[in-house]
Amino acid sequence: MLELLMSGGWVMLPLLILTVVATAIALERFWTLRRSEVIPHGISQEIDHWSRGKTLEISEIQRLRQDSPMGELLAAALLVRHKPREVIKERIEDVGRHITHDLNRFLPTLGTIASVAPLLGLLGTVIGMIQMFLTILSTGVGDANQLAGGIGQALISTAAGLCLAIPALLLHRYFRGRVTGYVIEMEKVAMNLLDVLEARQAD
Repeated sequence: MLELLMSGGWVMLPLLILTVVATAIALERFWTLRRSEVIPHGISQEIDHWSRGKTLEISEIQRLRQDSPMGELLAAALLVRHKPREVIKERIEDVGRHITHDLNRFLPTLGTIASVAPLLGLLGTVIGMIQMFLTILSTGVGDANQLAGGIGQALISTAAGLCLAIPALLLHRYFRGRVTGYVIEMEKVAMNLLDVLEARQAD
């Protein structure tokens, strides 16, 4: 198996490195983007309890901020809860942009790997075919079986690039979809909190 991979040429080395990087990103994103880490269960209930008259201390807001991305977003609004609605909304949007950026961390790299891997594989195939045709030009066609084997070896890098690109692209789309879902849900909760804060100011 190792000899088969090495027969793909020097392009197999960067493809192997990209495979390791893509695997590390996928594992890290699977762990980081768990629902329990982004939107912990019960965080909305905390806000509901507070809206019914529970007083929040600064220490509780700080704990909420450090708890999760959702907590960070809600804490940002609570820290300026006595300000006008537009100020609170602007604060939510500003913090929300930073949270969205953090949730999308490493995903552009994963998408780049999905795009570059088949191109690297194709490059390896083209180089292998060029070398094979130069050999034919200098020594003649020779054995047809050997010629077919050379073509097969030249195609190994393309196959390797596709084997990396396809799962990388699927994972990239999957993680982007998960992040989008989280962002939409956080926006809903944040808007509900904004309405609660506005109602409390009106009382």
